[in-house]
Amino acid sequence: MIQRDYKKEYPNLYGKRILFVCRETYSKPLWFLARDLKDTNEVAAFYIMSAECTYNKCYYNEHTIYEWREKLPDVKLYDVADICDEFVEGFKRTAEPFDPVYLDMLEREYTHFKGLGLQLMASQENTRHYHYRKYWPFTSDAENKYWLELNYKKIISILEEYRPDIILDTDNAELQRTVLAEVAYKMGIPCETIEYSKYGFYKYPSFQNSFGIDPYFRQLYEDALELTEEDMREEYDYIRDFRAKSSIMNKEFDGSVTSQYERTPLIKSMKILLGKWNYFWNQDHTAGNGKRKKQSGMLYAMTAPYLKYYFDVERYKRKLLVPNRYFENPIEGEKYVYMPLHLIPESSVFVKASYYVDELNLIEQVSKSLPVGWKLYVKEHQAMLGERDLSFYKKAAELPNVRVVQLNYYKDPKPWITKAQGVVTITGTAAYEAALMGKRSIVFGDVPFSLIDGITRIRSFEDLPEAIRAFGETDNIHSAAAYIHAVKQAGNEVKIFYLMDEAEEIFAGRHEESEEFDRELTVLLDFYEKGMENYRRWKARS
Repeated sequence: MIQRDYKKEYPNLYGKRILFVCRETYSKPLWFLARDLKDTNEVAAFYIMSAECTYNKCYYNEHTIYEWREKLPDVKLYDVADICDEFVEGFKRTAEPFDPVYLDMLEREYTHFKGLGLQLMASQENTRHYHYRKYWPFTSDAENKYWLELNYKKIISILEEYRPDIILDTDNAELQRTVLAEVAYKMGIPCETIEYSKYGFYKYPSFQNSFGIDPYFRQLYEDALELTEEDMREEYDYIRDFRAKSSIMNKEFDGSVTSQYERTPLIKSMKILLGKWNYFWNQDHTAGNGKRKKQSGMLYAMTAPYLKYYFDVERYKRKLLVPNRYFENPIEGEKYVYMPLHLIPESSVFVKASYYVDELNLIEQVSKSLPVGWKLYVKEHQAMLGERDLSFYKKAAELPNVRVVQLNYYKDPKPWITKAQGVVTITGTAAYEAALMGKRSIVFGDVPFSLIDGITRIRSFEDLPEAIRAFGETDNIHSAAAYIHAVKQAGNEVKIFYLMDEAEEIFAGRHEESEEFDRELTVLLDFYEKGMENYRRWKARS
């Protein structure tokens, strides 16, 4: 544990009322920050996941909310347990327990960033209609409305009671975060979370739950455009080196499913499934949470479909990572547009591009917009293997100018991009990678890297043909360098996945708290401090 002079080094995080937003693995690094900050600040935490805060102690929550309950008893803890029970009781009384007058008020007063319908898109619990995770049921309009109402009432009451000076977070998924962003904005409370820049490990703070491009960051980018090549020598050199590399996959994905191109050995797959069985046995029987799951499928996913989901994922992964009848190899010399798919559901789509979550529809729209003689190469996301119904690939391949290509034909994104006429992605990294290589692309959401010249943000399908015809090389190195410069001005290299994994090892007693871990915690602390300073400067400037 590093000794810090908080008053001198972190003036924006000293003597404040800080509220941490917590959910599952992403909450683990925040526990250490709360431990370190509570002596110089008033600190509270808000756990937003239904099962996590209502289940008895089990593998799922023992190193998240129970670490706070048992080891940080002097930190005030909020959660959604009471509104979970209220939700269940409400439907026992009536089929439509929501208050339409209250919802009308929310639509008027709390839709600065997005309307209520789009706010509901932030959680996989309420969006089963748009994804394949069958352990979540299809929710009714009444369920969605009542859950939205209860969360607004809960979050407004927390912020009115606690009156935080700052809200700190590490992610943007789930309805509660979207609601928090709206309520905090109305109350004038900075709500800071992590935005992924796609530039190495660099992330920068967002104050609107990573939805759209924060105004202060846009200003930093525009300021950087005024700089010369010599002013941004480091950024220019990085881009030239990037273009010369044979492999461009971001190092942050090392060891993750995103970098997995080979089949998992059968014995390892069997061990994974056995581990899942033990996990749910512990959850349902050892800890006694099985009864609660029967109260509401929307709040508490049932075990049987969850286990079937994991079984199918492992089974179909093995099938699709070798030659199969669903994926085909690319044709050398063929003109094509590259369209890598997303993990669905994920916040990079459901939060950032809520209108464009139907990827099959997107494939259809892009395919009909291609010049004659071009193909659309659709590549599955490694992390999505096994989750998507196989019928999806069949349907996409029925389009005569579409090829659903073998995802591990190449072991890196670069060949797919360099051989393509251009890239189409909802909000994916491929557009950023294409931009750094001087190639045009299309996105469907206001992601930060869409500021780079050569990336076209589509707001109507009717704009697709013209944008695709413009595909090709572009001289955008100055714009790309300005983007990277702005990222470095706004944020820093937060290794959030290392922090989450190592925190679990420490909680489980397998590792001691190391100097490296403490250094990376300091980087996260610096990230929040830097974010608040940039936020204050922008507010003063505007």
